Amino acid sequence: MQSSNSHSFFHNLRFRELSGFRVRKRAHLSDVASGINEIGAVAVEHRGEETPPLAISFCKTSKNSHILAVSDEDGYVSLFDTHRKLSSSSSHQENADKARVCDWVAHHNAVFDLCWIKEDTQILTASGDQTMKVWDVQERKCIGVLTGHTGSVKSMCSHPSNPDIIVSGSRDGSFALWDLRCNFSSKSWNKELCIGSTAMVKRAHLSPQAKRIRRSKAASMSITSVLYLKDEVSIASAGAVDSILKFWDTRNLKSVVTQTSPHPQSTAKERRLHGISSLSQDLNGVFLSASCMDNRIYLYNILQLEKGPFRSFSGCRIESFFVKSAISPDAAHIISGSSDGCAYLWQVNKPQEDPLKLESHDGEVTAVDWCPFEVGKMATSSDDFTVRIWNTQSSYCSSTRSPSSIRRRVMAIPSAECNKLMNNEPTCLTKDPDGLFPSNEVLVQSSSSNTITMPTISTPESQKKKLFSVSDLNEAFEKTPEATLKSPSSVLNPPSSIKRTIRDYFLAAS
Repeated sequence: MQSSNSHSFFHNLRFRELSGFRVRKRAHLSDVASGINEIGAVAVEHRGEETPPLAISFCKTSKNSHILAVSDEDGYVSLFDTHRKLSSSSSHQENADKARVCDWVAHHNAVFDLCWIKEDTQILTASGDQTMKVWDVQERKCIGVLTGHTGSVKSMCSHPSNPDIIVSGSRDGSFALWDLRCNFSSKSWNKELCIGSTAMVKRAHLSPQAKRIRRSKAASMSITSVLYLKDEVSIASAGAVDSILKFWDTRNLKSVVTQTSPHPQSTAKERRLHGISSLSQDLNGVFLSASCMDNRIYLYNILQLEKGPFRSFSGCRIESFFVKSAISPDAAHIISGSSDGCAYLWQVNKPQEDPLKLESHDGEVTAVDWCPFEVGKMATSSDDFTVRIWNTQSSYCSSTRSPSSIRRRVMAIPSAECNKLMNNEPTCLTKDPDGLFPSNEVLVQSSSSNTITMPTISTPESQKKKLFSVSDLNEAFEKTPEATLKSPSSVLNPPSSIKRTIRDYFLAAS
């Protein structure tokens, strides 16, 4: 007897599209300028001294997603509860005291990036001291130091399904892979466990003309951003030297799988004028955004990299590599910092329209982030020593969307979850059961089985490769070119039949 599970993923999507059903429509950001309001602002300071924030990150689980981590130039990590009611009449310092959950000294140097892992029980910090640290959030205790880079660690990202696998990019021009399960016996000077990289690619973004560059100018090869793609085997990297994005297969890191640029016809000299300050991807990993120093944000389709960016967004000023951007989890919006003291918000399907300008900061707006479980909630940080939280006003939280976007969201919901949505099962407020962040109430589903998971685009072969070890990497290095060609496909190089089906689906939905 053939079960319903035997149907392909795309067959089920097509069936839902043709059959149709009514579901409760989710809210989305309105294009009305006054639809965005500032929830509140907190000062970033320690012992009465203000310091500029460098990275911000919301927790990744639904029960903790209101917790925002902030790292700063003095090496602190601070956790703020964004559910706390912040008064506009209170000072930023008073709001910070009210919303702060805890803080601690993570490094004796600037912390450039943060990464939540393992159900928000641990957090990774990347620092100018050339190391990364793994922290137990509950105990605020360092449980591992990742050493091996010879420059400031500027960016890092965890594996989509295995939080023990980390990729990092450094100012020394290299990116490295780390496995937190590889506990080496060596201890650092303060008796912390040191973990070495399992693989490293040096001079990943060094142009051929720069091979004769003097050591004093080596900063031009800095890697500014790395991403672990949702196919679970591919890595995207970008650097300060030019606007080229490179894509790597972790099963064979000897050469680039492919690369792309917003100006493929431009000369190498022109490309070198504009580096990339940050990369981001949506929840499904189909789209990738890149903030370029030509004051534009480019959007790429992972399945059509050979065509270059299919959309670009302008209006902000990106005059330093501290200015970041982020695409929303549902790929509907992009938010970016700017050197002019504002944050900018675009609708992805309306790139030609002027962006919504968020004006409250008094200094360069740098890091930005989206709350993954509260639609329309954002955070921005600035050199004015504050972090500000934004959200859509309920009166402008429209429930109507374009037919294509409604179809795309509806088709992504499993049939079992659709029945629960149709029955309008309520959510409830409960206390955090684990006591990890005991400062406020948390919005959770009435049943753990109610969680809706969006589908990821990957081949059956890549699903079998979810976990890999050091031996797998070593084996990949030994593969011959012929064996590499026969290796399992990734989203960067899927079988032609699957690639056509995926491409047709997303083109129809755009």
